[in-house]
Amino acid sequence: MNSSAHLNLDDAWPADGLGLPTIDAREWGPRLRFTAPARVAEEFYRAHADRLAPFLLYGSGDFHHLSALWLRRFAEPLVAVSFDNHPDWDVRPPRWCCGGWVNRALELPQVQKVSVWGCGNFECWWPGQAFGNRRAERAGTLEVHAWADDRPLAQQQRSGAIFRGTWREDFERFVGNLNGGNVYVTVDMDCLEASAAVTNWENGRFSPEDVVWALGKLHDATRIVGGDICGAYSPQKYARWKQGFVARLDHPRLPEPELSEARAVNRASFEKLWPVLAN
Repeated sequence: MNSSAHLNLDDAWPADGLGLPTIDAREWGPRLRFTAPARVAEEFYRAHADRLAPFLLYGSGDFHHLSALWLRRFAEPLVAVSFDNHPDWDVRPPRWCCGGWVNRALELPQVQKVSVWGCGNFECWWPGQAFGNRRAERAGTLEVHAWADDRPLAQQQRSGAIFRGTWREDFERFVGNLNGGNVYVTVDMDCLEASAAVTNWENGRFSPEDVVWALGKLHDATRIVGGDICGAYSPQKYARWKQGFVARLDHPRLPEPELSEARAVNRASFEKLWPVLAN
């Protein structure tokens, strides 16, 4: 089996020129995007599980819930580290949705903890956090490290809050506490600043160099058993009218990018991140 592969669900990434073997799964894209019935998610996984590589490049962040499927392939205990502008911890239905995939990951016995870094989304703060998995956060199985530089002083005391000037020290302490264990890393491109990523969601504050640095720290001190990158822009296509209706309501109102320009921007960041992630 190849150690890396490109799973093409939506043409978010070019089909060639990436130096990765491509699995054409575009027939599944509209059925899985943003949300999927559990039956469809299971059918998709059964159809492709044997072809998946430990390190996967796949579509828009609208498919990030599939990371909970990728984690099934690892039997040994691990910590999942996510770089994302969103906590993806929503406890409301639907069960399989890109905004709640962390909860599916935490149901797996091998996943000891999920640690999310780089959130700038309103969901991390009151009242949005009312729909988040605060129980897992209190239990210590979920960490949400949200940017707090521009928050009121009282909110800056939030558990896991990070600041531009000191987040690297916080991350180094986090890595040290992993004690050399197994790690799975997922990178949603929307964790990157707007100049470095064109996505279907709001952009975060990391530079590609920030994430490269963090990946290097993980490689130096832990065993990265697998990982993925998602979050590149693709036009929204849905198989079910309700799925599309709810998805379009939830997405931010962003200008439609020019596809070739979006791919060029994302490709530049991919070329920095991928060699370090899938070392």
